Amino acid sequence: MDVLYPRLLVTRFTECFHFYAAVLPPLTGARLAKGAPSGPYANWDLESQAVLSLFDRAAMAEAVGTAALPARSAAAQDALALVLRVADVDGALATCLAHGGAPVTEAADRPDWGPGLRTAHLRDPDGNLIELQSY
Repeated sequence: MDVLYPRLLVTRFTECFHFYAAVLPPLTGARLAKGAPSGPYANWDLESQAVLSLFDRAAMAEAVGTAALPARSAAAQDALALVLRVADVDGALATCLAHGGAPVTEAADRPDWGPGLRTAHLRDPDGNLIELQSY
């Protein structure tokens, strides 16, 4: 049973689908369990456990009755970050950038965050913040 997993609400569903379909298998081992580039929903699982799902933002807004509200501002600070633990931060960052991710920070050691911790930050095609980390 999936207790908790991230569901990203995205406006650029097709681009995000292709991005995560390209990077999740090599970085996490997660495989597409359901969905297609046309949307409005897709999810990736690892050993029958949900790792990530995408849902079209407009479809979710319609479902919960918030379609008339304004979209989030790109100028606002991030409310969440998707954190992926990877074996090689530098290699994972290169993979993500090759598939449409946008760099935020270069890979860097972060001893003040934890012993042996290395991170890099990027954005997916919809602007969601991703942290790649190894330790």
